[in-house]
Amino acid sequence: MLVEIPEPEVILGVILAFIVGIVGLYAYFKISPFVRIKSDGFDATQTERLEYYERQLIDMKIRLDALEIQGIEQKVEDPNLELKQFLEKLAKKEVQERPVEVVSKSEITPEKVVSTPNIPNITPANPIDYVLHLITDKSMTSRDIQITLKKSREHTSRLMKKLFEEGYVQRNTESKPYTYSITEKGMAKVGQVEVNPITE
Repeated sequence: MLVEIPEPEVILGVILAFIVGIVGLYAYFKISPFVRIKSDGFDATQTERLEYYERQLIDMKIRLDALEIQGIEQKVEDPNLELKQFLEKLAKKEVQERPVEVVSKSEITPEKVVSTPNIPNITPANPIDYVLHLITDKSMTSRDIQITLKKSREHTSRLMKKLFEEGYVQRNTESKPYTYSITEKGMAKVGQVEVNPITE
C-alpha cells in the first residue's frame, strides 16, 4: 500500500498551528493569575457582604433562641398562675352568690320612638331635585347623600360638585367631611319643582 506524503507547506502549516496553540496556552496560564486578581477584588467585596450577612444571621439566631428560651420559661410559669387565678375566681363566685333581681312590669318604661322626618315622596329619577329636597331641612354630608341616593361615591361627588358650581348648594369646607346646605337659588328650584310637579 502506498502512503502519500503531503506537501511540505501542509506539514509546515500543521507544525506552525501546533506551536501557536502551545504558545497561546502558555500565555493564557501566565496572564490568568493577573485577571483572577482583578476578579478576586470583586469577589472580595462579595465575600465581605456574605460575611456581614452571615454575622447578622448568627446574631438573629442567637436572639431568637434567647426569646424562645424566655418564652418557654414564661409559659412554664404562666399556666400555674392562670390556674391559681381561675380557682380563686371560682371560689369567690361560690362564696358570693348574687340574688336574682326581679324586674316588675311597672318599672319597664316604653322607649320613645324617634321619628325621622318624612321626605317628600320623590322618585330619584331626577337626582338633582331629590338631593335639593334632602338638604332643605338640614345640612348633609356627601356620604349621607350617597346612602340615600344609593349611588356610587364618584356619582355622588360629581353630582354635588355640579350643584355647587351651579350655585344650588353651599359647601361648608371648615369641617371634614364637607357638609352641603341649600342656597336661595336651590330653594327657588325646589319651589319650582313643587309648583310644577312632573306627572307621569
